[in-house]
Amino acid sequence: MYLPKHFEISDLVEISDFVSSVRAADLVTIGPDGAPIATLMPCVWKDLDIENVSYGKLVMHMAKGNQQWKSIVGGTLGLAIIHGPQAYVSPSNYEAKLTDHKAVPTWNYQSVHLTGTVDVNDDVTLLREIVSDLTNFHEKDRVKPWSVDEADPTYLAAQLRGIVAVTLNITKVEAKYKLSQNRSLVDQEHVNADLLKSDRPEEREIAAFMPRER
Repeated sequence: MYLPKHFEISDLVEISDFVSSVRAADLVTIGPDGAPIATLMPCVWKDLDIENVSYGKLVMHMAKGNQQWKSIVGGTLGLAIIHGPQAYVSPSNYEAKLTDHKAVPTWNYQSVHLTGTVDVNDDVTLLREIVSDLTNFHEKDRVKPWSVDEADPTYLAAQLRGIVAVTLNITKVEAKYKLSQNRSLVDQEHVNADLLKSDRPEEREIAAFMPRER
């Protein structure tokens, strides 16, 4: 990840909260022919130990019909990309637009990259644990959370046979919030006000984050 200092986020609590809020990642690995392969999967970040700077693991599952997992062997490197909201920023928001016209458009966004080694496993006990973890995470805010235990056992067993567990053992964490921190306070305020008026929900979402990162 290209990571200029003013856009870098290093607080692991903030980063893990961001990953939890997005709830899914693109897992990128390299296939046997040298070409990259990617799959978007719901994920849960487990065993993060901030005190001892141990990054833990990202757990996911993939359909057996997906060719990506078949190219993953022990020690295969993987990159999980977690995207947040994004926004186009017009140079019309910059003071320079009114003076020397030294201004161009840019793109504001939030993104986290988790790098590590990937393991694949079809152990039924592990698969049930991962599916339960993902389900409990996504159901927790519902009035009546659904549990994996409610599924018909025979049906659930058949579904588990159709997937594989995918675990990214995280060795590197990179996080970038590009939110106009490199611009003057006046420019930031103009960008923020402009994005708050946008018809695009994700641009308004980016605007809500901007004051926190000044």
